[in-house]
Amino acid sequence: MKQQVTLVLISIAAVAVTGCRAPPPPADPDQPTTEVAAVRTPPPDYPLEQACDDIGGQVVMQVVIGPEGRATEILVANSSGVPALDEAAQAAVREWEFKPATHRGKPVSQTIQVPMSFTPPEEPSELCLERETRAPDQL
Repeated sequence: MKQQVTLVLISIAAVAVTGCRAPPPPADPDQPTTEVAAVRTPPPDYPLEQACDDIGGQVVMQVVIGPEGRATEILVANSSGVPALDEAAQAAVREWEFKPATHRGKPVSQTIQVPMSFTPPEEPSELCLERETRAPDQL
């Protein structure tokens, strides 16, 4: 009987000690909410084949920027109609860096829309000129 009473008292003490822990402090409600901000967004690599063939287009992507400031999801919302351009746009965004959005001072995910245009160069590059002089089996 004495053991049962001791076990009950230990259980009550354990619950009481656990209940005494202070809850984590709430996020500061005075902290403003911020939007995603671009930090490093180098342009995409224009696929040589499309650039030399005077093919361009615009890709519009829905991009989820995670709390770490990187793209965690990329969805092509409007395709350029050229798979190589769509892929180049997605590859570029995967490498971009952002300052993440915040809510009450804490980083959060946010979805943004990213349009990316590919405009063929007005003058052919040396690579395009070199490509034209090569035999088809050398490409």
